[in-house]
Amino acid sequence: MTAAKVPLTARTAARRYALVSFLAWLPAGLMGAPMVLLMLQRGMDVATVGLVMAIHSIAVVALELPTGGLADVIGRRATIAASALFSLAGLVLMGLATGFGLFAVAFVLKAVSRALASGPAQAWYVDTMHAADGPGADLKPGLARGASMGSIALCGGTLVGGIVPLVLPASWSLGPLVPLSVPMLLAATAAAVQLPVTLAALPEPPRERAASFGNVLRGVPVAITAGLRSGLRERAVTRLLLVAAGVGVVLNAIEIFTPGRLQELTGQPESAGMVYAAVGAIGYAGSALGSALAPLTARLARGSRRGAITGTCLTALSLAVLAASTSLGGAFAIVLAGLGYVTLYVGCGVSELLRGEMLHQRASSAERTTLLSVDSLLLQAGGAVAAAGLGWVATHLGLATAWWITAGVILATAVLLPRAERSRAAAAQAPQPVPAVAAG
Repeated sequence: MTAAKVPLTARTAARRYALVSFLAWLPAGLMGAPMVLLMLQRGMDVATVGLVMAIHSIAVVALELPTGGLADVIGRRATIAASALFSLAGLVLMGLATGFGLFAVAFVLKAVSRALASGPAQAWYVDTMHAADGPGADLKPGLARGASMGSIALCGGTLVGGIVPLVLPASWSLGPLVPLSVPMLLAATAAAVQLPVTLAALPEPPRERAASFGNVLRGVPVAITAGLRSGLRERAVTRLLLVAAGVGVVLNAIEIFTPGRLQELTGQPESAGMVYAAVGAIGYAGSALGSALAPLTARLARGSRRGAITGTCLTALSLAVLAASTSLGGAFAIVLAGLGYVTLYVGCGVSELLRGEMLHQRASSAERTTLLSVDSLLLQAGGAVAAAGLGWVATHLGLATAWWITAGVILATAVLLPRAERSRAAAAQAPQPVPAVAAG
């Protein structure tokens, strides 16, 4: 007779979620700084690099909903493990790639990994917390811990990825490997570690499972349809999802405009990888701080909605600072731009964690990962709009105008945050009034 499985405690679940979040984001940090530089070194021009990145984005968007539905059918742990496998394969190929074709395949593998990873770890944590403490469990501390560890992984990984190629001699090579390839292989190593850790640390919480492979295939479109219907049926869920598009506009605008602005201020295009690594690390550190401060912000603001609005306003204010700094020059402009950059990520860290909590409160276990995939899809859609629209604005109307528009977009999302904070699951568990007829 086998012993019954003991549910994980809230503290244990939070620790394991934080560990997996760290390992999931570490490869992205390690590869971030040298990625474009490696492709350029392999003889690709900027237009071709952009095409490879576009292939990646299109693949992620195409796969978001199917992979989200898959996670809701086969389970969170299996999906996260599959994501680690695809990440490992893509990173190894990226480190060895020498031309467009291999890089394109590598980025498609990374897109599969990204689509598989968008949601199941967070869904695992929420389901585990509900199993341990019920539908009214306080999700903020664990979500904050996981988000902070993910940001710390990005911060540290970006610094290491930028430093390692500078430490190795420029003439060093080992077959197709060059100094800029090494961070890719370090990222692949991190993905290889993530795989066994996921299998060991994330026992599947109690949930309905498909009985056969055929049921899995049939269950994926059903899960997708249910998730989309929930998003459209529940007005609060729809509004929370739409906020993601605004966040995508902000994040993509930062990635597009910050490198050129910093180069303009410093006048030093050399050592681009290290400069980008340092700036990215500061931003990720700000995001980690914002995630860590989110529970306190919610308490001081007397609710997650008000806390999220506070973070949104800080983000908009930071963009206004960036817009104002474009008319300045010298050291003061650099300090002002750096301050705006850091506080922007702090604000995003606060608002996004609390928005995520509000979304989880309104999602059932069966549709949770699908809704997170819709959220990720809208985030990328907002980024695509920013890349096309704001790029034109910055070129024809100036960078300051692009920043002001971005500030207005993110500030407008504050009105979308729903007022009611009671979870749908908690409402279902609440005592129901006794009908007058039965009471007699």
